[in-house]
Amino acid sequence: MSHRAEGKVALVTGAARGLGRDHAVRLAEEGADLIVVDICRRVESVPYGMPAATDLSETAGLVRALGRRVVVAEADVRDPAAMGEAARRGVEELGRLDVVLANAGIISYGPAMELTEAQWSDVLDTNLTGAWHTVRACVPHLIAGDRGGSIVLTSSTAGLKGTANIAHYAAAKHGLVGLMRTLALELAPHRIRVNAVHPTTANTPMVHNPANMRMFLPDREAPTAEEYVAAMTAQNVLPVPWVEPRDVSNAVLFLASDEARYITGVSLPVDAGWLLR
Repeated sequence: MSHRAEGKVALVTGAARGLGRDHAVRLAEEGADLIVVDICRRVESVPYGMPAATDLSETAGLVRALGRRVVVAEADVRDPAAMGEAARRGVEELGRLDVVLANAGIISYGPAMELTEAQWSDVLDTNLTGAWHTVRACVPHLIAGDRGGSIVLTSSTAGLKGTANIAHYAAAKHGLVGLMRTLALELAPHRIRVNAVHPTTANTPMVHNPANMRMFLPDREAPTAEEYVAAMTAQNVLPVPWVEPRDVSNAVLFLASDEARYITGVSLPVDAGWLLR
């Protein structure tokens, strides 16, 4: 069995469930120790349930079950002091930092002219500014280790193509591309690589909820599961309604590993052909 992250320490935001949890578990399977971070409370403008502290504890348990060490931090990526403390404590306990996965993200819905100030600011502050806070908290530890490193930002297909009814989300995810490319330039002298992944719809709680179903089927007050699957499948070129978290995690693992040691500044879609539409 290969161990593509053996001896490394990775920090993952949004790790309580969904993509973040699977990224943490996938890296642990390959030998990494983890610092897992999540807000673990409600954001008022988000129209679906947010994870709880028990979800983050469950992620930590999955990592420990693989024989890896884990540090748990309840922190809001919108809070730079909290992110700084999470990174500091994680490195203090685990001894180093090699991989940073700025994955935390939220979404809400509405035409651009109808979004509320809270919807706009919560999404931008979490998805874009939160990624910057995460990187800013972690980069000093990567540089101090003098071993290079890998940063992966979770963008979206909506970070490469306009998408109706999520202007704030698309703006934030497009912004991550500019952030990623600039960080790749600035951090290259330290052998720190910076890339982005761009998933299509993934099989996570952010997708499987009534608010998201209504976005893709606006004419249906209560869409059936069959209607939803058909609508989601129509978004992709390959005949699937969504990708699994593991499909995205495998791409993240590659970008985090030494196999990608000369790959920096790239946007990697995991999108079942969505961007070809």
